[in-house]
Amino acid sequence: MNATTTQTLSLEEFLKLPETKPASEYINGEIFQKPMPKGKHSRLQIKFCTNINDVAENQKIAYAFPELRCSFGIRSIVPDVAVFRWSRIPFDPNGEPANNFLLFPDWTIEILSPEQSSNRVIGNILYCLQHGSQLGWLVDPEDRSIVVFRPDQQPELLQAEDSLPVLPDIPLMLTVNQVFAWMKMGS
Repeated sequence: MNATTTQTLSLEEFLKLPETKPASEYINGEIFQKPMPKGKHSRLQIKFCTNINDVAENQKIAYAFPELRCSFGIRSIVPDVAVFRWSRIPFDPNGEPANNFLLFPDWTIEILSPEQSSNRVIGNILYCLQHGSQLGWLVDPEDRSIVVFRPDQQPELLQAEDSLPVLPDIPLMLTVNQVFAWMKMGS
């Protein structure tokens, strides 16, 4: 993510700007554009959403949103996957998800792209945890590892057959190897 502006804007001013593709994030008064997702990133992102939603949506436990803008505190970020407990999803009067999510996700999943600053991505995960998120994952497709972040705990580096923690009540069991096996599509 490269900084795309040097002028200082408030969060409110940033949220009035037109959306960019790929998405831009507002961090500490600066605007950073995320890199365009590539094949492995896109594949993992859709598989995370599909697998979480397959076990959590019908029972109204939680829902995983891809590329959802979450604005809270002094940041506006766009996690690769933002998981919200069902009771925290803002719905409009028609029972449809609101367009604006002015709250932190319960679980944030970031898939590291080669062009991204890992520290900026980790900074977003830590910011989410400081504001109430219960779980964060930093997924690194290049070295096939996932760093797990939880409030008030040291990060954990998980690899191979390590089991991945999920939010309580979501009946999903995954290992790191299972996640990266999702990338295999060809023969």
